[in-house]
Amino acid sequence: MNLLMFVGGLVLLVVGANALVRGASKLALSFGISPLVVGLTIVAFGTSAPEMAVSVGAVLDGRNDIAVGNVVGSNIFNVLFILGVSALITPLIVNIQLIRQEVPIMLGVSLLLAALALDGNVSMLEGGLLFALLVAYTVFLIVQSRRETAAAQDEFARENVPAAAGEWDAKLPVQLLLIVVGLAALVGGSDLLVEAAVSFAKAMGVSDLVIGLTIVAAGTSMPEVAASITAALKGERDIAVGNVVGSNTFNILGCVGLSGLASGAAGLGIAPSLLSFDIWVMLAVALACLPVFMTGREIARWEGGIFVGYYVAYVAYLIMAAQQHDALPAFSGVMMSFVVPITIVTLVVTMFGRRSGPGAQAPDQGKG
Repeated sequence: MNLLMFVGGLVLLVVGANALVRGASKLALSFGISPLVVGLTIVAFGTSAPEMAVSVGAVLDGRNDIAVGNVVGSNIFNVLFILGVSALITPLIVNIQLIRQEVPIMLGVSLLLAALALDGNVSMLEGGLLFALLVAYTVFLIVQSRRETAAAQDEFARENVPAAAGEWDAKLPVQLLLIVVGLAALVGGSDLLVEAAVSFAKAMGVSDLVIGLTIVAAGTSMPEVAASITAALKGERDIAVGNVVGSNTFNILGCVGLSGLASGAAGLGIAPSLLSFDIWVMLAVALACLPVFMTGREIARWEGGIFVGYYVAYVAYLIMAAQQHDALPAFSGVMMSFVVPITIVTLVVTMFGRRSGPGAQAPDQGKG
C-alpha cells in the first residue's frame, strides 16, 4: 500500500508539473511574453516543482526533516547518480560557461545554505532572502540571455511555441484549467509522497531524515533523471550537465526559500545529523564538480563510475548509521583513509596531465 502511495504521488507530481508548465507557458505566450522569458522562468521553475511541492508540503505537515533532507539529498543525487549514470552512457561535455559561472553560483548558494543552517534553523526571513536571490538569479539569466546570439534566441523560440488557433490548449479557459489541475496534482502528489515516506521510515526503523535524503530525494529528482539520460542518449551531452547544475541552484534557493517562508515564526529546523554530515557531503560534491569538469572539460566514463560508486557508498553509510551496524566503523575507516585520498590524487594527476599533455584543449574563443 505504501509503495502504491509513493508511486501514485510521484506520478501526480510529474503530471502536475507538466500540466502547470504547459498551461502557464501557453498562457504567457498568448499574452505576448517572449519565449526566452518563458523558458527561463516558467519552464525552469516547473522542473523543480516536485521538489518544491514536497518540501513545502512536508513543512506544513510538521515534517521539517523530510523537507530539508529532500533538498540536500536531491542535490547529492543529482551530481553523483544522474551525472554518473549519464557519463557511463556517454562522456559528457562541460560548457565553459558552466565552469566560469554556473558551478561557482551553485557552490556559492550551497555555502550560503550551510552558513544559514549553522544555528540549526533557517528562519522565515532567511527563507525570504533565499527566494529573493532566486528571483534575482532568474532576472540575471534573462538579461544575460537577451545578449545571446540569434541562434540561442531561436532555440528558445523553437522550444516554447504559442498554441496555434486550432489546438486544444489555445483557449484561455483550457490554459487556466491546466494551471489549476497542475497545482492540484502537485499538492495531492506531495501529500501522498510525504505520507508514504513517513510510513517507509516507520517500517524500516529509520528517521524521516534518512528517508528524505534517499527515497524522497531520488523520487522527486526523477524528471531530472529522465531529462539528463535522454539528453545523453540523444548526444546532447552538454544539456545533461547544465540541467543538473541549474536544478541544484534552484533547489536551494527555491525549495529551501519557500520552505523557510512556509515555516512561519518557528523557522525551518535543521537536524543535528544533517548539519554535522549531510550538508558537508553536499558541499563536497558541489566542490568536486570543478576539478572533474576541468579535466579536459568533460566527464569521462571512469569519472561517472566514481560518482555512482560514491553515491552507493553514501546511501550505504546512511543505512548503516541509522541501524548502528557493527560494520560502520570499518566502512568509514576504509572510505576516509583509502578510497577518498586515492580518488583525490587520481583527479589531480588527471587534471594536470590533460592540461599539460599534447592533446590539451585550447581555451574557447569568444565564449563567456
